[in-house]
Amino acid sequence: MAEFDDPRLLADAAGAAYREGYRKMDAYSPFAIEGLDEALGLARTKIPFVFLIMGIAGAVGGFLLLYYISVVYYPINVGGRPLNSWPAYIPISFELTVLSAGTIGFLALLIINRLPMPYHPVFNSASFAKHASNDRFYLCIEADDPLFDPDRTRDFLMGLNPMGVIELEK
Repeated sequence: MAEFDDPRLLADAAGAAYREGYRKMDAYSPFAIEGLDEALGLARTKIPFVFLIMGIAGAVGGFLLLYYISVVYYPINVGGRPLNSWPAYIPISFELTVLSAGTIGFLALLIINRLPMPYHPVFNSASFAKHASNDRFYLCIEADDPLFDPDRTRDFLMGLNPMGVIELEK
């Protein structure tokens, strides 16, 4: 894991590592860095798509549930109005849209980001614990990367001019 004191250096280092062929790596910084996702080779997230699909499913499910209850299961003629009076379905359908999109979207967020993560080797680094959320930037190349070789990777990271390179135990 390489430690940097400038966000541009981290983004440049991530791009260099990606061009070198490393794919299993992650960057840690106290704030979002423009262009870092592209430098790491990360694809666009699928979470907004999950929110959209589950919102649509919640709206349709709520509407169909109310239609079934009002027309098929328990039809009541009130004042000569039609059984399938759709304006009455809007509040419940909206609430089910928000509820299903929010709940399933949150669960998808946890699953896609592999959270909660009770243990990761970077947690063992005193420097990471002290500076990762304050003023330092870290690039971590995972040991299970196909190109990972301890000596070669260390030399590569040292060539990126970091403040230091930290070797982590699994």
